[in-house]
Amino acid sequence: MSFSLKTRQESINYLKNHSVDVLIIGGGITGAGLALQTAASGMSTALVEMQDFAEGTSSRSTKLVHGGIRYLKTFDVEVVSDTVSERANVQKIAPHIPKPNPMLLPIYDEPNNTFSLFSLKVAMDLYDNLAHVTGTKYENRVLTKEEVLEVSPYLAQENLLGGGIYLDFKNNDARLVIENIKKAHEDGAHLLSKTKVIGFIYDNQHKISGVHVEDVLTGETYDIHARVVVNTTGPWSDTIRGLSKDETVTNQMRPTKGVHLVVDYDKLPVTQPVYFDTGLSDGRMVFVIPRENKTYFGTTDTDYTGDLMHPTVTQEDVDYLLKVVNNRFPKRDITLEDIEASWAGLRPLLSGNAGSDYNGGSKASLSDESLDLVIQSVKDFEAGIGSKESIEETIKKAKTSSGEKEVSSSSVSRGSSLDVTKDGLVTLAGGKITDYRLMAEGALDLIASILKEHFDREYQLVDSKNYSVSGGEFDATKVEEMTDVFTTLAIEQGLDKEEASDLANLYGANIKKVLSYDKVDFMGLTKAESMSLMYALEEEMTLTPVDYVLRRTNYLLFKRDRLEKIKEPIVKAMSHYFEWTQEELSNYTKELEKAMSESYLADLKIEG
Repeated sequence: MSFSLKTRQESINYLKNHSVDVLIIGGGITGAGLALQTAASGMSTALVEMQDFAEGTSSRSTKLVHGGIRYLKTFDVEVVSDTVSERANVQKIAPHIPKPNPMLLPIYDEPNNTFSLFSLKVAMDLYDNLAHVTGTKYENRVLTKEEVLEVSPYLAQENLLGGGIYLDFKNNDARLVIENIKKAHEDGAHLLSKTKVIGFIYDNQHKISGVHVEDVLTGETYDIHARVVVNTTGPWSDTIRGLSKDETVTNQMRPTKGVHLVVDYDKLPVTQPVYFDTGLSDGRMVFVIPRENKTYFGTTDTDYTGDLMHPTVTQEDVDYLLKVVNNRFPKRDITLEDIEASWAGLRPLLSGNAGSDYNGGSKASLSDESLDLVIQSVKDFEAGIGSKESIEETIKKAKTSSGEKEVSSSSVSRGSSLDVTKDGLVTLAGGKITDYRLMAEGALDLIASILKEHFDREYQLVDSKNYSVSGGEFDATKVEEMTDVFTTLAIEQGLDKEEASDLANLYGANIKKVLSYDKVDFMGLTKAESMSLMYALEEEMTLTPVDYVLRRTNYLLFKRDRLEKIKEPIVKAMSHYFEWTQEELSNYTKELEKAMSESYLADLKIEG
């Protein structure tokens, strides 16, 4: 089913003349997940996003479906239980995107460490039980110092005590968004990128009944009418809430900035992800993750008050991350000049939520009595005299001793909020990318109740735990086998093994549709590149070169060498497809060059 510029205009024409049940503002992972669920439940659905889908927070994460093991520092077990359960749900509905990627966590003899070897083992055992991987090939392992260095030989040896390996999952954040968006489109939703909300429409009862929008591509303004309007704009949540006439609305967001830097794999060779304390006694941890012949590391976590649309990597960010990584990998001597790409993103944290700290959750600690009970229940289970149920029961009874603020009853996942203003604007905010489906499910229930109570419209709600995103329509228990099948299909179409594998992992079950564009031949691009670009234009609402190289693919972040060679062919192919004017061609070329320059940190390198 086509999802392109033509589709976009058809949706605009429809929405100018028809009201919908649900209008979602914001096309990141939260809005995309909600659009999938409302459309799949039969609700007429529209979504508007002022940038590209996933352009804000949802393409700028650490690119993990993270289990949150650090929350177990304070035995915030309920959070981890929810997180790993949701991770399993996401892996089931989008099996081509999250992939198992066991994480190494080295332990150093340093002050203010997150874990000791003992507490790490207890945390990993709890984690495995919650994630139901005990007894599988992904069960955790405790490593001696020597074993840690066998796994990651370039780690600093001084004060290294040992470590552990536990299950985590890598993610392609922007792909997860577009696959949710595409599935919502298949189910009849009208989804518009480059469409900015500039005001609300009110009915005779002074309730919000739609929005005024501006088409960013053409400058045209028009109205969209809806029975329920939902704000899922992440860091922009307060901005949208501020458009409401409800004078009691107060700001609730406290965005923080996270920065990641990319170097060539040979500069920082790690065979698997590593997660460690910074060694600066600042209470933070940093990831180093191999990906596509590169290695990236991050993240920073600093309060942010600047331009929400354009957070940037500063010299201070670079200095901090280089100090941390060179401290842990002292013989690699990574410098600013080694950085090939970077990204900065904002986390939509809630200002008043005690459990929203990205780097470890609650600051509370268990009482000694509760801690002893939790540890004993794990030991009993390992000794064969306890059960998983007894562990879970002990966890539920465990009480914090710090008077931690309770999570709001309106939360649909830890660190999130779901509320309605007096004039009817529903806002779903906060949360983590791992929780997106759960958050959407909570909002779906609320939307359904509003539609039933106020509009006498009733729907059978989708079971989103068992409803695949686009490309995920295959057996999630056989990901490796099915990926091999998809790869073989691409090889049979004439692609080499590396390109075939890349397409299979990127598109999942949609590989067949991608391969159907085998007659497309864009000058300067390989057969695989031509098919991928044409699929993105026809099926993924790709409107600009940056949309394609940064959010539909990973060229800008992890394939910069190849991007330098094919950037002009990509722009020329898109110019021909869209019939751009010379001015449009020039503007989009400059936009791509600017994005590449910023990612490369060219300005910082010149100043340096």
